Amino acid sequence: MKTTTATLVLALGLAACGKSGEETVKNNPEATALAELPAAPVAKKVPHKMLIHGHERIDNYYWMRDDERKAPEVIAHLEAENAYTDSVMRHTKELQEILFEEMTGRLEKDKSTVPVYRNDYWYYTRYLPEKEYAIHARRKGSLEAPEEIMLDVNQLAEGSGYFSIGRLSVSPSNRLLAYPEDNMGRRVYTIRFKDLKTGELLPDKLENASPVAVWANDNQTVFYINKDRQTLLGYQVMRHKLGTPQSEDVVVYEERDKAFYTWISKSRDGELVNIHHSSTTTSGQSILSADAPLGEFFSLYPREENHEYSALKLGSDFYILTNWQAENFRLMKVAMEDASDKSKWREVIPHNKDILLEDFTLFDQHLAVIERKGGQTGLRIINLKDNKDLQVGFNDPVYRLGLSANPNLDSDSVRVSYSSLTTPNSVYEAELDTGELELLKQDKIPGGFDPEHYQSEGILITARDGVKVPVSLVYRKDKFRQDGSNPLLQYAYGSYGSTVDPWFRSSVISLLDRGFVFAIAHIRGGQKLGRAWYEDGKMFNKKNTFTDFIDVTKGLTKMKYGASSKIFASGGSAGGLLMGAVVNMSPELYRGVTAAVPFVDVVTTMLDESIPLTVNEYDEWGNPNNKDSYEYMLSYSPYDQVKAQDYPNMLVTTGLHDSQVQYFEPMKWVAKLRELKTDKNQLLFNVNMEAGHGGSSGRFRRYRETALQYAFYLDLVAPGAITSPVE
Repeated sequence: MKTTTATLVLALGLAACGKSGEETVKNNPEATALAELPAAPVAKKVPHKMLIHGHERIDNYYWMRDDERKAPEVIAHLEAENAYTDSVMRHTKELQEILFEEMTGRLEKDKSTVPVYRNDYWYYTRYLPEKEYAIHARRKGSLEAPEEIMLDVNQLAEGSGYFSIGRLSVSPSNRLLAYPEDNMGRRVYTIRFKDLKTGELLPDKLENASPVAVWANDNQTVFYINKDRQTLLGYQVMRHKLGTPQSEDVVVYEERDKAFYTWISKSRDGELVNIHHSSTTTSGQSILSADAPLGEFFSLYPREENHEYSALKLGSDFYILTNWQAENFRLMKVAMEDASDKSKWREVIPHNKDILLEDFTLFDQHLAVIERKGGQTGLRIINLKDNKDLQVGFNDPVYRLGLSANPNLDSDSVRVSYSSLTTPNSVYEAELDTGELELLKQDKIPGGFDPEHYQSEGILITARDGVKVPVSLVYRKDKFRQDGSNPLLQYAYGSYGSTVDPWFRSSVISLLDRGFVFAIAHIRGGQKLGRAWYEDGKMFNKKNTFTDFIDVTKGLTKMKYGASSKIFASGGSAGGLLMGAVVNMSPELYRGVTAAVPFVDVVTTMLDESIPLTVNEYDEWGNPNNKDSYEYMLSYSPYDQVKAQDYPNMLVTTGLHDSQVQYFEPMKWVAKLRELKTDKNQLLFNVNMEAGHGGSSGRFRRYRETALQYAFYLDLVAPGAITSPVE
C-alpha cells in the first residue's frame, strides 16, 4: 500500500496526541477499508475423547497433531493461516519494512566479540557486513598473529532455510575442531570434525546428538550425548573414537529417570569430564579423569531428592554450590577424595535468606560470585588466601549482570557481561585484588542512538495478596507523559525460576521512539527475589504468576505509565502460557497480545510422556496423573479454559519444527479461540515453516518476526498508519 502524506502525518506523535483507534478509522478512508477483512480459516471439528480421574474432556482439534509434520491436511491448514495473516497485515507491509530496516540498522555490521585466551590461542567470532552468520576464528599467541578461520557458518548455512551451530570444541592439541550443526530447528544436532591444520573434514559424523562434544586428553576420544528419537531427551552419554563408525560408540552413562536432563562439560583445568544430571528439584554430577577416557564415571555426590548442587574443581578441592539446608544456596568446600561425605563439606559462604547465590567461578587465588539481593545482582570477589571481600557496583537503576568467559584459572581479573535497558551489552573485567573495572567492549548501536534520551526505572507494584512485585521500565524521555496517554508493552516469563533481568534490546527502541513504555514484570515463578519467589509461582502456586501479571497491568495503568486503552502484553513459550491464562482471566485489560511458541495445552501435553520435556517438568507444573494436580492444572490450562467471551486482538506465532512446544498446541488454541470468541478483534496465527522454538536463524532475518509483532501493536494504536518515530 502506498504511503500518503496524510497517513504519515497522522502517525507522527501518535502517543502524544492520544488519538483513539476509532477516531483514526473515522478520519482515514484507507483505514476504514481495512475493516473489510477476509474470512479466517475455520478448522474442522473431530471430537476426541479423553478420560482420566472420572473426568471426560472433548478435544475437537486433536487431529491437528502430526509428529511427522507431513500430513497434507495439517500443512494446508497452517499455510491457510499464514495466508490469512499475510492478508490481514498486508497494509502494514511498508511499516514492517520500515521497522525491519530500523532494527537491523542498529546492529553493528562488522561486529566482533572480545577475544578469549585459551590454551595458547586467542578465540573470537566476527561478522561480515550483511552476512547472517558468524565467522569463528583464532590467532596463535598474540592478537597480531595471522588469523586462522576455523569455521565460516555462512558457507555451511548456504542453501538452508534454517541453520544453527552448537558449542565449538577444540581438541587439547589445538588441531581438531568438533562442531554440532542443526539445519531444521528441532535441536537435534549432527557433530562434525574438522582438521584445523589442513582444513579437511574428517569422515566421522555423530548424528542425533545434543549440541556439545567434550574431548578426552588423548585427542582421539570424544564424549557426546545421544537423544531419544521420540522425546528428543538427551539420555545417553556416548564415547566415540575418531576413525570408527558411530555404530561402534559405547554408552558410558544412561539416564533411566525421564525427569532428568543430562549434559556434559570439562573442568577448566582440563583434568575432568563431567556429566551433569538435573531435574526441576534435584541435581547431581558424575566425573571421569580426562586422561583415562576408557574408565568409568562415578558420582561426585549421590543424588538426593530435593538436593541441588553443582561443583567446580580447584586444585585438589571441589567448591560446591548447594541448597542443602540453604534455600537460597550456600557455597561449600571439600577435598576431592571426601566429596561423597557431606559431613566433610566446609562452609565458604553461608546461607543468607535475603541473598540468592546465583553463580560463581574460581581462580587460583580468588572466588568470584554473582549474588542477588532485593532483586538486583551484584559481583562479589573473595580472596581465598586472606578472605578479603570486595563488592563491585554498577550505576544503572536496574540492570543485568552475569559471569562471562573465564577459562583461565591463573587470571588476575574476572570477566563479566553487563547490560541495562539503556546501556548496550558490555563486557568488563574486574581486577581481582581491587575490584577496579575496565570496559573491554560495548556494543555499538548505529543509527544515532543516544542513551541520554531514555530513562529506566525500577518500581514495585502491590499484588492482590499484598506481595510487592518488581517491575522494570524504560521510555524515551521526550515522548513520555505520566498522564495515562502512552501506549505500553508489558512483557514477562515467570517459570522455571528463570529471571528476566532488564537488558538492552535494541529492537525495543523502535517502540520507545514512537512513545511506547516498555515494562518487564518480574512475577512469581521467576527467581528475581530469591528461591522463595520461584516456589511461590510453581505447582499449586502457579496461578500467582498469572494474577501478578494482571495486577502489574492494573498498577501501571493506575500509576499512569500507560493508557488503559493502549496496553499490550507479550510472552513466549512458558510466557505464552502466561499470555493464554491472562487473556482468559482478564481479557478486557489488553488492546493486543502476542504469544510466541505458547505452551497452552498444559494438561494434554503433561499427560503424554511421548512428547519432549513432559516427564522432566512434573515438578514444575505437576503430574496430572495425580487427581489434585490434574484438577489444578485444568483450572488454568489456557486451551481448556477458552470460553465464549470477548478476547483482545491477538497474534500467535510458532515454528513447525519446534521441539520445546509442539506446533499443534498453538494451532489448536487458535482454532478453539476462533470457534468460541464473541468479539470481532483480530486473531492472527503466523507459522514459520522452516524453524523451531527460537524462530528464524541468522542475525538479520529473525527481525522480520519482530517487525511483524511491532507492526501489529502500532497498527492497533493508529490503524492503517505508516508510523515513523517522532524526531
